[in-house]
Amino acid sequence: MKRINFLLLSLMLIASGSTIFAQEKESELTIKAQLRPRAEYRHGVISPMGEDSKASSFISNRARLSVGFDNGFLALGASAQDVSVWGERPQIDGYPRTSGINEAWAKIYKDGYFLQLGRQQLTYDDDRILGTLDWHQAGRFHDALKAGYENTNNKIHLILAYNQHTQKVNTGTYYGSGGQPYKAMQTAWYQYDTKENFALSLLLMNLGFETGTAGQNGAPDEAKTSHMQTIGTNLSYKINDLSLYGTVYFQTGKNRAEQDVSAYMFAAKGQYNFSPIFSAALGLDYLSGQKQNNEKATNFDPLYGTHHKFYGAMDYFYASPFGNRGLVDFYGSLIFKPANKLTIDLTYHNFTSQQPITYGVDMDNKGLGSEIDLTVTYPIRPYIVLQGGYSMMFGTDAFFEIKGGSKDRTQNWMFLSLNVNPTIFKAKF
Repeated sequence: MKRINFLLLSLMLIASGSTIFAQEKESELTIKAQLRPRAEYRHGVISPMGEDSKASSFISNRARLSVGFDNGFLALGASAQDVSVWGERPQIDGYPRTSGINEAWAKIYKDGYFLQLGRQQLTYDDDRILGTLDWHQAGRFHDALKAGYENTNNKIHLILAYNQHTQKVNTGTYYGSGGQPYKAMQTAWYQYDTKENFALSLLLMNLGFETGTAGQNGAPDEAKTSHMQTIGTNLSYKINDLSLYGTVYFQTGKNRAEQDVSAYMFAAKGQYNFSPIFSAALGLDYLSGQKQNNEKATNFDPLYGTHHKFYGAMDYFYASPFGNRGLVDFYGSLIFKPANKLTIDLTYHNFTSQQPITYGVDMDNKGLGSEIDLTVTYPIRPYIVLQGGYSMMFGTDAFFEIKGGSKDRTQNWMFLSLNVNPTIFKAKF
């Protein structure tokens, strides 16, 4: 009890002290809650159905509670969550393995400059390289320091991260698997945005991967780090009812396998609003694959983006393993808003591999098949959103060669989700 009282007193002193030194605005405390159950029927999603496979169905759930404090100079954010499947845990659960901290950060800011450190979500541009992965019930976070400057039209951010598993003593800096996917990260990002019809951003990311070995029998680790760089740009331009988007990224350096890297990707999308209730979009995602008999790694890695947002809703590509041949995704979308708030999105994907797939007797093929995704979204209230979807994949022999499964089985998937996300308390003082 003494420790709890001391902690509460310390928090009150920090908050009051911050108010004394920064009188820009009133202090604000916000508490938000989120409950997001999602029922799924899986008949080939992620991994195609084989001859003897059986369909799966379940209800997963995210329960998240977020607290925010802001006094104009200091901002604090913390988010605790429980991610589980209905029935996964016993009624009397003494060790809730599905609970954890999704965010816990502090931010100091003044006159456009800011410094934010701790566990936080990183989302940039269209979520292609760095995204929150909100579709996944657990989401994605990074333990990092973020600093920068922002004004009306310009933003510049610097992100630094360094990871270890434990508080080691005299054993080196080896960083094995099981934690973050990188040992160290340095990222610089700049964006110019007119706030009207044009935005341009530049990203430079340097990732450090552990390629050494762990010490044996108490011996120090033999740590070693390979560095890979990702460099690219993202553009958006709007002309009346036409919106255009473009992305280009290159990768160089060395990957986790200590191979020299020479890879690239580009994407383009155009969307036109024909009327308030109907719009259409066409797009292309092109990611390089591994060239045969090439010593360099030529397959592009989209890293920590929100892959479910791209490459089809059934998560066959990049959201799950599919080899290293790369991907070309040509897609078209029809978006209907026939009634107030209701949105119907019908998207067709045509997938091919960027590099040939060899199977059978000296057969090279690139065609992977087509996927149709239907998503219906209806916000009952701004803080209560109902969403459902149906997807079907029509795979080729080459698709089943790299993903497994049987061409004779139907590959489809359905989901229904209710996202309840209200602000339950907000006060200024």
